[in-house]
Amino acid sequence: MAEETDFSSLSFEDALKRLEAIVQQLESGDVPLDQSITLYAEGDKLRAQCQKRLADAQARIDKITLGSDGSIAGTEPFGSD
Repeated sequence: MAEETDFSSLSFEDALKRLEAIVQQLESGDVPLDQSITLYAEGDKLRAQCQKRLADAQARIDKITLGSDGSIAGTEPFGSD
């Protein structure tokens, strides 16, 4: 059985680059079926990791709201207009 790879240590950019490389390999059609299945599984894990990192980043983005006097009134989630 193939060894599980931990993608959590990859930066978002590195994971995305690897995912793009996998897509190119699969689209080329030059990869044997067994290797295609393995690459697809790796790509799916990388996609999930990238999606999680994006969701985490979006959750940290806050919009600063100002009071009527111009002072900071607080923050609210980005895009909650």
